[in-house]
Amino acid sequence: MLQELRIVFMGTPEFAVASLNALLNAGCNIVGVVTAPDKPAGRGMKLTQSAVKQYAEEKGLHILQPVKLKDPVFIEELHALKADVQVVVAFRMLPEVVWNMPPMGTINVHGSLLPQYRGAAPINWAVMNGEKETGVTTFRLQHAIDTGNILLREIIPIGPEETAGEVHDRMKEIGAALLVKTLEGIAAGSLEGIPQEQFDIPETEVKHAPKIFTETCKLDWERSAKELHDQIRGLSPFPGAFTILQEKTMKIYKSRYELKQHAETPGNWSTDHKTWLRFTTRDGYIYPLLLQPEGKKRMATEDFLRGFRG
Repeated sequence: MLQELRIVFMGTPEFAVASLNALLNAGCNIVGVVTAPDKPAGRGMKLTQSAVKQYAEEKGLHILQPVKLKDPVFIEELHALKADVQVVVAFRMLPEVVWNMPPMGTINVHGSLLPQYRGAAPINWAVMNGEKETGVTTFRLQHAIDTGNILLREIIPIGPEETAGEVHDRMKEIGAALLVKTLEGIAAGSLEGIPQEQFDIPETEVKHAPKIFTETCKLDWERSAKELHDQIRGLSPFPGAFTILQEKTMKIYKSRYELKQHAETPGNWSTDHKTWLRFTTRDGYIYPLLLQPEGKKRMATEDFLRGFRG
């Protein structure tokens, strides 16, 4: 029955490619792919295609790239595809005229255990907050963002040293498999959505995952060493946590931390000029292991210290 569904897929980054690939491998009938318009990038400002568009072109799929999702021409083209269901993975917020179009609704794959971590950056915030587990959720879109009825969820553990990038790479495959399972249940008529209110989490305990801005990435050395270590993990490999060293920006992508009582001022730094560099925190130290000095490439701390004059 799954193969009989007419599916429109909506997504943009590499995370979404895994789901589109899983649908095709399951024999799904993808009647259209909606992705972001090509954008100029790089020094030459050459037009660059999204990861989803590149994959969809390889597979010979019908592609739509609307600038505005309420554009009447796009709405007409989308309606002409006569989709039974739409699937959204890492895409823009949809207007109701789009998500309410297919008879079986629109299914979203979200990188958290909803209702926790609603928002644009759920993987980053789960790691930054030191969570020991997160997950992936499939749910039906409705008016308010990430609040629709939950279809399926799967728990994913987070290792103590794991970065957001590493969780992302595992989650995209787990989420893809869960999406196929979700559509199989919808096609068979055996899967009913559960309102998020039934998960009985008080609104005061719901954690959010807003978009990440520059201020989110700045390391505040008044915080605890564990909190700063988790912030570094949660922002690696992109966009990267940063601090200021000798009046220049330094990004830190990997670290270890040490808890130790001291009388030093948080933010002070020291080094042996050979193997370690450390920053003082409220209750210990952060040792960068992988960093990027301003205007240079990422490197191990030992490589950085070879040319460092501190």
